[in-house]
Amino acid sequence: YPSGNLAIIITQARDQLMCIVQEDEPRTAKIRALFQSDGRSTCYYPTGDEWINMSIQGGQYLDQAGNRVRRWMWPNLSPGPQVPLSPIFISLNRHVGVRILAQDKIFISFLAMGRQAKFNVGTKVQVSTSSQLPPPAQLGEDELLLLAFRVRILQLFDRMRGCLNFPSSEQWNKMQPPMYLMTQAVKILELCMAADISDELRSSIKAIVNA
Repeated sequence: YPSGNLAIIITQARDQLMCIVQEDEPRTAKIRALFQSDGRSTCYYPTGDEWINMSIQGGQYLDQAGNRVRRWMWPNLSPGPQVPLSPIFISLNRHVGVRILAQDKIFISFLAMGRQAKFNVGTKVQVSTSSQLPPPAQLGEDELLLLAFRVRILQLFDRMRGCLNFPSSEQWNKMQPPMYLMTQAVKILELCMAADISDELRSSIKAIVNA
């Protein structure tokens, strides 16, 4: 850091590399992120609570209260329906940011005094046929409902934008939602088919996303 405090440490422990991001503190600096070459990584809030946690199967994004905001699976690593990753960018502090684009494209950006350094700390885990990953944990009922209501809310916002853009027209109500919302709705229905939930709940979720 411009202060002289150590910001990023890259070290080797046994057969794997580790990249550690520290806070800008002179003594007992907090660890803000830890990336390992075996595919495990964690980013932390300034309070020390987990922010992002990743494994060889996927990852999750938590808010400061510990609630899961997003969850995803790395493609081509797990059988069955998957929750894809949308690009994520977080700022650990004013100098260090983390951008997550794919399992092998996780970048740490360090900016100070008009100069920038970028590190790719992602890794591509190769799964052999003799060592298959365990099946991913299925989404629970609450998570599926939250995903469905999120899509529904986004659909309503899209309709509101249509009404504002065409206040004198009745055609906006007949417009189809954007393709990305339609894709998300299909993905949620696929997850429902794979999940161990009641037919009644599955029908309710279908009604929510298709309303």
